[in-house]
Amino acid sequence: MRAPSVSPPTPAPPSLSPTRRNLILTLSLSIPWAHLSVTSPSHSRGLFRMPPPRLVNRYFLVRSGESTFETAGVIRTNPVSKTSVDSGLSVDGLRQTAQAALELKRLGACEDDCWIWPSITQRSYQAAEIIASVNEVNHIRIVPEYSFLDARGLGSFEGRGLATLSEVYASDEISADIKPPAINDGTPNESVADVFVRVTQLMSILETQYFGDTVIIVSPDSDNLSILQAGLIGLDLRRHSSLYFSPGEVRLVDPASIPEYKQPASAVFRCVNPPSCK
Repeated sequence: MRAPSVSPPTPAPPSLSPTRRNLILTLSLSIPWAHLSVTSPSHSRGLFRMPPPRLVNRYFLVRSGESTFETAGVIRTNPVSKTSVDSGLSVDGLRQTAQAALELKRLGACEDDCWIWPSITQRSYQAAEIIASVNEVNHIRIVPEYSFLDARGLGSFEGRGLATLSEVYASDEISADIKPPAINDGTPNESVADVFVRVTQLMSILETQYFGDTVIIVSPDSDNLSILQAGLIGLDLRRHSSLYFSPGEVRLVDPASIPEYKQPASAVFRCVNPPSCK
């Protein structure tokens, strides 16, 4: 009869000699574990709040020149039309944008190179190309933004005259949460608070992605920029229209230029937590 096969015994794992064991223990105690601790989220550059305690980049805020619609005095904020020909720069808009580009050159915005972040809206991207050409910036430094810099959606004001913007701003002064009346053609109806969320997200990206750089933000409308600037300086968002940007206007936002917020004399605008005020 054939004898049953017996599996060979599993070899025991090699044991560490006392000398090796002592060496590993000594090395583990000598590693500076404190240097491996995780940075507190509150100190992360990715967490951006308004008003910021500091900015790591230099920013220029630029409103593009007028579009064909704006020159005709018509409100057009539906994102469906943002890349249409009529959303591009008008003759007046081209002149306004050329002046903006020259102003940036006078201010030395791109002397040490810069990044240009325009909305993908036709007039903003055209403005970015003009700014790059005048300031001798390589085209690869134009970074199109697809949503955070869309013109503020004005709902049922779509297609109405630009003069009716005064009605929108009157509502904004009552509350940053009031939205323009809705419309069923797909045009968003955004409150000041809605736009504030968008531009804060944009700044969070820029402050995380760049360090010690100059960034030129090119918006198709004033509200993106006035709400952003209000947030940066800690101004009550209900008062953003007091920072209105004209077509082709350029403003420098320097880290050292952000002032401490002061309560306005009027009780109407008193706020304990600027820029988020109710």
